[in-house]
Amino acid sequence: MSAVETTREDFAALLDESFGRADTNEGSVVKGIVVAIEKDLAIIDIGLKTEGRVALREFAGPGRENAIKVGDEVEVYLERVENAMGEAVLSRDKARREESWVKLEKAFTANEKVFGVIFNQVKGGFTVDLDGAVAFLPRSQVDIRPIRDVGPLMHNQQPFQILKMDRRRGNIVVSRRTVLEETRAEQRHELVQNLEEGQAIDGVVKNITDYGAFVDLGGIDGLLHVTDIAWRRVNHPTEVLNIGQTVKVKIIKINHETHRISLGMKQLLGDPWEGIEAKYPVEARFKGRVTNITDYGAFVELEPGIEGLIHVSEMSWTKKNVHPGKIVSTSQEVEVQVLEVDSAKRRISLGLKQTLQNPWEAFAEKYAPGAVVEGEVKNKTEFGLFLGLDGDVDGMVHLSDLDWNRPGEQVIDEYRKGDMVKAVVLDVDVEKERISLGIKQLAGDPFADAGEVKKGAVVTCEVTDVKDGGIEVKLTGTDLSAFIKRSELARDRNDQRPERFSVGDKLDARVTLFDRKARKVQVSIKAMEIAEEREAVAQFGSQDSGASLGDILGAALKQRAADAADEADKED
Repeated sequence: MSAVETTREDFAALLDESFGRADTNEGSVVKGIVVAIEKDLAIIDIGLKTEGRVALREFAGPGRENAIKVGDEVEVYLERVENAMGEAVLSRDKARREESWVKLEKAFTANEKVFGVIFNQVKGGFTVDLDGAVAFLPRSQVDIRPIRDVGPLMHNQQPFQILKMDRRRGNIVVSRRTVLEETRAEQRHELVQNLEEGQAIDGVVKNITDYGAFVDLGGIDGLLHVTDIAWRRVNHPTEVLNIGQTVKVKIIKINHETHRISLGMKQLLGDPWEGIEAKYPVEARFKGRVTNITDYGAFVELEPGIEGLIHVSEMSWTKKNVHPGKIVSTSQEVEVQVLEVDSAKRRISLGLKQTLQNPWEAFAEKYAPGAVVEGEVKNKTEFGLFLGLDGDVDGMVHLSDLDWNRPGEQVIDEYRKGDMVKAVVLDVDVEKERISLGIKQLAGDPFADAGEVKKGAVVTCEVTDVKDGGIEVKLTGTDLSAFIKRSELARDRNDQRPERFSVGDKLDARVTLFDRKARKVQVSIKAMEIAEEREAVAQFGSQDSGASLGDILGAALKQRAADAADEADKED
């Protein structure tokens, strides 16, 4: 065989081998040489005397530029060896994607970080280019804390952690937050090791909340609680701190497991509660400023860091069921009296009403028992009336002190709220804060002014009311009233008729009961007639002597008439 024949055989074998290899390379990544660049296309020779065209934009992408030139060796994805135009169908994007998936799967298996570029925002998150492979970055995985502006994070090469991969579906989910948390945890661990409890350190206020402020200690945050900012009451941290402000803090506690650090500012200052009992003795009076008002009282700042509580029960002598906010206002300066000091519990009990005169003491000094006062009917209860008096105090008129003769349950209906009523001061109990009043005492006690009225006396009465069971009468010359029952209207049964009498009639009756203590008086016409009969019998004879009862009574009546005439002549 000649040399020429050998060369031809070898070339044919090589050509067959090359074409056979090309067929098997379809659907895989192959290497090629950039032989020319025409406008926006790159002409790439992949061997086999076969060339293909790839758009230049496929060589660019997020975070990288199109920098290829003639002669560069590049990897492309061979879709088909020859199309209708006799050219190879190539794709740089698919080649990069295939290459990237292989690398990403290795990184995912080894739990290693990968680098990529956030290049677009989609619903629920962002898309990330991982050197050709497109991954999804959920919004919750962007940062440790929610961020409003993601602009600075876009189009920058940065590390990510792969959370999930599904090559069949082409899904990749990544997280930037996981990388930040790991980095932060490493930094926090290193920084915490260099800190000690009790250490004073400078920090910068990073964030402010309602309950305190987060202070950056140089890569690690500590919490400065609102109660540890100052010894005085701080309602909100913004009263003292501003974001970006440099502050000196003391490390109170370090939790090495959670890397949480508690800070304090007031601990760097002296404790104002030391020796507090000597500074604020009980019963001493001081001026302070109201800092906070609650349902149960008001807090008063006596000095920076020292507050006391005025309980609602110690705010006013007379306003018992009023909210503290209606008695004092925030920032108001008030004078208070120290009631109790407890340095262990850091509590001072204060009183506001103690700095004012007790209105019951003032009333007792001004109005002695027996004095007449006037007040407005504030309330009616089942046991009496309440009258508003001087000094914003109330006095009570008990039902039994409304009227001498009528029951209080009946008399109280005659009074209305708002009526101005006069009353007599009966008693003032300063300790129990009670004032007892009486209305009936204005007219005097009819039993005390009864004159000669006593049991057995004959009195003249005036009929004030006629009822079926008897008659109401008033004893002439007194304020005493009595009720004569039907059976006591006459000795004779036929005359025991109330209708015999009319209102305004005057009659004589005998007092059968007069009890000043029990305040009872009873009179009887029947008893008077029986007594007169006995007296006449004793004086003018008896029936046994032959005189009739009519004769005896007639003589007695004549004698009484004669005595009355003689008495009248003497008066004339």
